[in-house]
Amino acid sequence: MKRALLIAVVLTTLTGASRAGEIYGGAGLPGLMLGYAQPIDERFTVRGDWATLGSHRKRITEEGVTYDAKGSFNRLGLFADWFVNGGFRLTGGVTFNNFKADLVAQGDGVTQFTVGGRTFVADPADRLDVKIRYPKVTPYLGVGYGHQLGGGWGFTFDLGASYGRATVSETHSGPNLGNPAVVTQADIDAEMAELRDGVAKVRYVPQVSLGFSYRF
Repeated sequence: MKRALLIAVVLTTLTGASRAGEIYGGAGLPGLMLGYAQPIDERFTVRGDWATLGSHRKRITEEGVTYDAKGSFNRLGLFADWFVNGGFRLTGGVTFNNFKADLVAQGDGVTQFTVGGRTFVADPADRLDVKIRYPKVTPYLGVGYGHQLGGGWGFTFDLGASYGRATVSETHSGPNLGNPAVVTQADIDAEMAELRDGVAKVRYVPQVSLGFSYRF
């Protein structure tokens, strides 16, 4: 709520607009959304919103290693809408992201790890931490409907994407993972290269959302 109020103050100040503003909410990708829109004229609107998918935990196996994974996605977006035909518009802007995943693989003395082609029984002290981070700031392009100058209730739709590539980093320790005689740094690097290849295929975060708005 504080973020939504901050967006409203910033947009109203920047535009110096005397026209009525609009609050809106929605759901879809990237999650639940709350925002504020300020029309400039019949063709242009500026707006901002906060969206979140929250945090999620899951146990996954990647490239021969089982991880406890925790992911979260929150983003603040600032946008400019250009209405090309009635309520249909083109949208450009920038998103400020907190999109990350933390993967932790912990040995138990029974489970086997396969790292870079080396297979071994992981000691309880063996630990591999992998961090996946999406860029903090990314450009956004999309199309949509709604947020045009008018009064009362309205319908909104957005289809677009924030563009950027995530990075992958790791730390490791333990009697096996920290022992070059068992697992070399080259083995660790090969494991991370396989993860990076998978992450590199994701070059954007999509937005597909529906919502309602109310203009004062």
